[in-house]
Amino acid sequence: MTDTTELAGKVVLVTGASRGIGYAAGIEAARRGAHVIAVARTVGGLEELDDTIQANGGSATLVPLDLRDGDAIDRLGAAIFERWGHLDGLVANAGQLGVLSPVAHIKPDEFDKVLAVNVTANYRLLRSLDVLLRQSEAGRAVFVSSGAARSARPFWGLYAASKAALDALVKSYAGEIATTKARVNVFYPGIVRTAMRAKAMPGEDPETLPTPAEVAPKLIDMLSPKLQENGRLFDVDTGAFEDI
Repeated sequence: MTDTTELAGKVVLVTGASRGIGYAAGIEAARRGAHVIAVARTVGGLEELDDTIQANGGSATLVPLDLRDGDAIDRLGAAIFERWGHLDGLVANAGQLGVLSPVAHIKPDEFDKVLAVNVTANYRLLRSLDVLLRQSEAGRAVFVSSGAARSARPFWGLYAASKAALDALVKSYAGEIATTKARVNVFYPGIVRTAMRAKAMPGEDPETLPTPAEVAPKLIDMLSPKLQENGRLFDVDTGAFEDI
């Protein structure tokens, strides 16, 4: 049984929280007692999340924000410092699929857009939140990546490259915080019933896929103060940690 109090009093930030895995992760983190800082561009989705969290007895702070705005991420970090002085958990979930296309046919602006969300925004989050995670008694960060980083199938080059870069970024950062109380890892959710999956595989029957709510508990497990893994990846398909 999952300990529903292990995040009691903790402050957890979730990006891409207005739908899909991020939405479910926000609900799960709040269910375990965390105050959730929910970040997304879509205000309506954030408000729905807030309603659900409150109905379940939890609390949230809503932050409508485009993660491509690095200065806004810096301001968010400053606001968290002023209010709480630390950050106990980060679920960096927001991502973009981009186009499925031969690499040579990808338009430069499309390439830049995907890298901005999947890589640069996550670097900016680490840059702004590093001190806050270190200030926690057990700062835990998890970055949602994808097995595409390894398979790099034809036509998936853009998405695969962005996730491979993210994995490398996290692995390097993990080494840098190895002597601290903070930990950072990568999460491969596998195939999940999300809007991104529907865009990539329009002919697939979504009813055959696990829902975000089924995956979220495994994701939030990676924020546990008891977790000592660092610089590893958890693959939902295998149910185990492995080296990045």
